[in-house]
Amino acid sequence: MAKNHVLISKWQLLFVGAFFCCFVFLIFWNSRAPGTEVVMLQDEPLQVYVAKTVKDTYTGLGGRDDLDGKDGMLFVFDFSSRHGIVMRDMRFPIDIVWFDEFGTVVDMAPAIAPEPGVPEYALTVYRPRADATMVLELPAGWAAEHSLEVGDILRLP
Repeated sequence: MAKNHVLISKWQLLFVGAFFCCFVFLIFWNSRAPGTEVVMLQDEPLQVYVAKTVKDTYTGLGGRDDLDGKDGMLFVFDFSSRHGIVMRDMRFPIDIVWFDEFGTVVDMAPAIAPEPGVPEYALTVYRPRADATMVLELPAGWAAEHSLEVGDILRLP
């Protein structure tokens, strides 16, 4: 009985190796923490996570027990709209602050509580009363403690 030998060419081996490297890179890329930047609000510097990818925007602060030493998370959108925020997988309450393209506060939702065990379709969607291009999530109570008001300005680097 003749044995069938399977030969793998150098090109096939190279292709499999390249595919494996890309796969490992994507796993690493998706598990990294969002980048951070310092923004100014109420003349106070805040070191915030910045959601720069679709994954960062979808996940937000969900799945975390706290802000891990940061002051909040900033979402910057490509267009002005009434961008909705949900408390997907959140474990702590937050203040949500919406800003227009000039960095002006257009609306706030203070001390929003997590919704543990609520399915995706049933999560409350929090929307501003005016169009916004940025959203900043801060620890619950920050806006009240710092007397943040509609019309205040967020300064970006």
